[in-house]
Amino acid sequence: MSSPVPAPAPDSLARLRALLCEQGGLMATLVESSEGGRREPSEQHSAPGRGPSPAALAASGPRAEGRREEYELLVEAIYEGYLLHYGAPRAVQVPEADLRLLAGDRLYAIGLAHLVELADTFAVAELADTITLSALAQGAGAASLADAVWMAGARAVGWGPSEAHRRAKELVLTGAPDAIEAMRTSAGGASAPR
Repeated sequence: MSSPVPAPAPDSLARLRALLCEQGGLMATLVESSEGGRREPSEQHSAPGRGPSPAALAASGPRAEGRREEYELLVEAIYEGYLLHYGAPRAVQVPEADLRLLAGDRLYAIGLAHLVELADTFAVAELADTITLSALAQGAGAASLADAVWMAGARAVGWGPSEAHRRAKELVLTGAPDAIEAMRTSAGGASAPR
């Protein structure tokens, strides 16, 4: 059964910026001001060509109950790391390609480390799979598949594992032509989580 996805908290990127500034160091110097940002507010929280971001989807599931803001922030950090590698980041501005990769890796680490602190090893494993599978899709020139991987991974973080999602991940790994449809089905929650 597919569940409606609420809009993300309007301040999730602001909270990510604040977290990076609070941690200091190089990442704090890369934080893009929300006032001087180059993106429209409606683009800040959306996945490419879609509605809510993967972070909002993950946070809206029952597994995040009672910790929705934490989950949204942590998945937002990991997704921003992905965007630094393959897309247009929304919270940080990095002028050099090598530094973009390092900043992206740092954001992956920040989000995954905080999930470990929450003792959610399933979410850590799922997001590690999402990072890997989306990188494989990007490497194959399949950006739409990478987007579907992110949405399906976010749904799994929020709602838990399903047989449909396990199968979709296998299809991406093997390069099967029906991998994108399987990921879209998983993202939509056509199969009940088990």
